[in-house]
Amino acid sequence: LSVTQMASGLRHPERVVGIHFFNPVSVMPLVEVIKAAQSSETALATAFELCKRLRKSAVLVKDSPGFLVNRVLTAWTGVAMRAADDGNSFTEVDEAIRSVGMPMGPFTLMGLVGPAVGLHVNRVMHSAFADRFPVSQNLVRMVEAGKKSFYILTEKGFGEDPEVVALWHRTQPPRKRSPQEIVQETLEVLCRECHLMLEEGVVASPEDIDTGMILGAGWPFFLGGITMHLDQSGVSKRLLGKNFHS
Repeated sequence: LSVTQMASGLRHPERVVGIHFFNPVSVMPLVEVIKAAQSSETALATAFELCKRLRKSAVLVKDSPGFLVNRVLTAWTGVAMRAADDGNSFTEVDEAIRSVGMPMGPFTLMGLVGPAVGLHVNRVMHSAFADRFPVSQNLVRMVEAGKKSFYILTEKGFGEDPEVVALWHRTQPPRKRSPQEIVQETLEVLCRECHLMLEEGVVASPEDIDTGMILGAGWPFFLGGITMHLDQSGVSKRLLGKNFHS
């Protein structure tokens, strides 16, 4: 949703800001305060005061597709989709990502959010950044088939849904990635996206990205935040020629 578009037809668009909560709202501490093109400083200050009274941690984000957290997460799930398209199982991808310290892998997360919601977000991001956010045709087939999750409960516990596996068209011949390759590709994609968000002014600082991902997406706090981890692992220096943090 574009907050700027929603405000454009109003008599006082300067009074409009976006407040984006995360589910479950009663548990997740993060709120993204969305600054539309017309938002006044007074309206923004009011929004931050409201978040404070709600005991939420607020991050100021420019009105743009995906805002902050969903933009990063969609880039993250894009890597997962490509790995699955090329021959990795959903379980292999999820386990590789969890090895970084994330509470769950992207396919588990999409099962909780709902593949239809994930596809909608994917399409929104594709319309804005087609070169970096391709729409997975396998995900389209899954949603059209009415499948709600990548995993089902069996007598042996949770396992991959064989009907979803059958729907998934794999690259031939397969180009499976190792867990290390999945992690490395994920970090590289996230590094580029974080850099672009800072260049575009979506957020003011790397610390805003770190706060958003820790409080809104469960990025492991012991890694010091996503941009800090990219610096410490050498990814940002290698890809960008510099660190996010001086």
